[in-house]
Amino acid sequence: MPEAQNIMGTLPVKRLVLTMSWPVMLSMLLQAVYNLWDSICVAQVSDQAFLALSLSYPVQILMIAVCVGTGVGFNAVLARKLGEGDLEQASKVACHGYFLYFCSWLVFLLFGLFGVRLFFQLSIDDPVVVEDGIRYLSICCCLSIGMAMQFVSERVLQCSGKPMGFMIVQGSGAVINMVLDPVLIFLLDMGVTGAAVATVIGQIAGALIGFFLVWRNRTHFPIRWRGFRPDRAVIGPIYRIGAPAIVMQSIVSLMSLGMNQLLIRWSETAVWVIGVYFKVQSFVFMPVFGLNNGLVPIISYNYGARSRQRILQSIRFGFQLGLAILAAGTVLLWIFPGVLLQYCFSASAEALEMGVFALRAIACSFVFAGVSILASSVFQPLGYSRYSLWLSLLRQIVLLLPISMLLLWFQPELVWFSFLITEVISMVVAILLYRKVLREKIEQIGL
Repeated sequence: MPEAQNIMGTLPVKRLVLTMSWPVMLSMLLQAVYNLWDSICVAQVSDQAFLALSLSYPVQILMIAVCVGTGVGFNAVLARKLGEGDLEQASKVACHGYFLYFCSWLVFLLFGLFGVRLFFQLSIDDPVVVEDGIRYLSICCCLSIGMAMQFVSERVLQCSGKPMGFMIVQGSGAVINMVLDPVLIFLLDMGVTGAAVATVIGQIAGALIGFFLVWRNRTHFPIRWRGFRPDRAVIGPIYRIGAPAIVMQSIVSLMSLGMNQLLIRWSETAVWVIGVYFKVQSFVFMPVFGLNNGLVPIISYNYGARSRQRILQSIRFGFQLGLAILAAGTVLLWIFPGVLLQYCFSASAEALEMGVFALRAIACSFVFAGVSILASSVFQPLGYSRYSLWLSLLRQIVLLLPISMLLLWFQPELVWFSFLITEVISMVVAILLYRKVLREKIEQIGL
């Protein structure tokens, strides 16, 4: 692809970051909306149905982690080949992306067929919650082919300079899901099964739209399947970058599972509250993750093109925009937690009191968390994915769970501040690692 045809090498940097990021941010925000809408609809069915969704959350996050992490490696390798102008190798990388995502779906399918029942039986004793959870999660896992194919098409479009395609693919699936939710859950009286069916139909529709957009873009970036064979020389670089990102994203699943197990020993209401938080925080963090998704190919492309100034400008503007979003999210969650809990989730008096305090306490950590999250968008495309992994381990496991355990032991009501303590410490580490990458990698470009 000639440089003039790819906006990542020609567009002014601030405009480029916005152009590459806002469709992804908007589409991921739509994803957050439909996840919350799912939860609100299911919460109207029964508290047990909502608890089944909350317990399913770690597995769904794990599936997304595999797709997102694979996408980080795929994005970085594909964007670098495009930045170098090597269309033949870029096409080969794209074919491997579709192959690897298909293999990921096969793993999800096996868990859906053989692992879901055991997972819920080990999680809770309530038979109603167990059966609701099995029905919901089995459908989401076994029919997740749409999610996998949607992810890879989005990233092909993004790297080839078509970020609007990302928004169209993901946004269309989210809208279809939101429309189908009330129809299937209430009108057809399918309950949690309806929520799962609406989810997978939306994902499959998004995947089909993605295939069409990639095909329509074939004059700018043709993908040639003739003679395709899996090649370790291509798969290796994708997973050298992507595997730490998969582990990093998976840590969120372990964290949510660990928090559920810790909190349930104190209060079932606390588990309900943390379940609401995980749904609500997506509104704040999904746009920042979308910004990350936009920055990774920009940095990777311009590193391949040896443009230090564009890399530094992208990083600077990305941090300014991301931290502003998180600051706004903090303010909103401080002002409206009661409205959200009472009118969206029909919180009891006990849940309302605990939830307002919890959401405000956790919101204080958002900006500090943003520094670590945005630093990862620098580490991953420059070959320092292990730093992103270290930060995620620190934030989600090494610090958060022990600090939560200590606070639950000494003063349970303050457990929500474990997020703030964790993110402040992690931010300091992120800044030190970023300074190291700046010296060793970015400042060396052109020398």
